[in-house]
Order: sequence, then C-alpha cells, then structure tokens
Amino acid sequence: MRDAAAAAAAAGLAVDWFGFVFAPSRRRVTPAEAREIREAVRGAGGRQKFAGVFVNPSLEELKAVLAELPLDAVQLHGAEPPEFIRAFRAAHPGVAVWKAVGIAAADGGNPGDGEAAADRAAGRAAGADRPPDGADDAARRLAPYAGLLDALLLDTHDPRVGGGTGRTFRWEAIPPYAAWAAAEGIPLFAAGGLHAGNVGGLLAAYAPDGVDVSSGVETDGAKDVQKIREFVRKVKGS
Repeated sequence: MRDAAAAAAAAGLAVDWFGFVFAPSRRRVTPAEAREIREAVRGAGGRQKFAGVFVNPSLEELKAVLAELPLDAVQLHGAEPPEFIRAFRAAHPGVAVWKAVGIAAADGGNPGDGEAAADRAAGRAAGADRPPDGADDAARRLAPYAGLLDALLLDTHDPRVGGGTGRTFRWEAIPPYAAWAAAEGIPLFAAGGLHAGNVGGLLAAYAPDGVDVSSGVETDGAKDVQKIREFVRKVKGS
C-alpha cells in the first residue's frame, strides 16, 4: 500500500494483511509514509496486520524501520542467509519472518515489459537461478531455513530480472514446497501475477494457505479498491 485513502477504504474488507515495500521499487514507501497509512487503517477501524517487504536488507536497516514503524512481519525477498534470519529473530523476537522463494515464470514473456521493468531494482528471490525440479530440489533449497521461518512465500522469478514481475509462476511446482511448509508447521503463501480472474484457479488446484497480490488490484499503478473488493470476494467466496 502507498496511499492512505485507498488503505482506509480497504480496511473494512476481509483483508488479513497490508504490505509496505521498503526495497527499491516504484511502490517503495518511507517508514513515515507507512506509519501514516497504518494510522489511516486504524482510524477506519481496520484490524489488519502489517508486513514490510525487504530485499537483502542489513540488520541496521531493519532495526531503523522497526524503530519508526511497528511491523507484524518482515517479508524477505532477497538472498538472505539463515544466519541473517537467526540474528534478526534474536534481535526482534516479536516480529514474524516470511521468506520468499522464486519459481520460474509460467510464460516465456519478455521480462523487460510492464511490471518487470518497473520493479527491476527490487532484487532477486533467494535461490531462483533455475526452475525447481521437484521435491528433492525444494528440500535442498529450504533445508537451511528449517525452524527459522513463520511463513514461506512462493513468487514469480526470472533470472534476468529482479522481483515483482507481475507474472504467474509455474503453479505445478507448489506441492513439494507446500509439503515442506506443512512439515514445518508454517503457512505457504503464493504471489506473482494474481488477480480476480485467476486466483480462483490457483485456490482450487493447489489450496495455498494465503495469497499475496499487488499489481493485480491496481489501475494505472495505483491500488483500486473495487479490484481489491473483487479479489477478496474470489478468495473468500463471499
């Protein structure tokens, strides 16, 4: 979220979390801007939780943001190693850690188009240099993070581009990651190119524990409350 008015308007919807991007991106906000949005949500009666999106931050950067803005979770989209997460958890035991893992895009489109170009600077999702091969590959990628995460997020990744492609990933890659998350006792979230027209298919086929949407509920780069409302209706079934 970047706009306090849109966030306040969406506060009455069945949205569980609002996100703030602190990584380089056209959606980037400052802690002060995010605090204003948070206050607008609370002023509108919203009880949503708040996550901050970071790419390869330093511990000092995270500490500085959290000193200005209470966050319920940090969503890490870079190549943050397990020891970094371990150190963060020790310093901020009350903040959940979500780790993003990149999966190859479902299409063969030009990564220089649209959202990919806009968010090129947002960095790479961890370990996404090639498509996952299956259960063994998922286990290899995720084993170092066992016991360290509060949620696992799968997002679209293209090795030629950073995060935020606005494209779907290969949903057939979900099952081994979902199995790992279930064994860890943590939720699996799915992101990447989701919108009201396709999220129902994802939920019906793979039933992730949650979905993360951004460009799919925007019009001309701004959050569109009507699109958010329709997306929520498709997800929640009401």
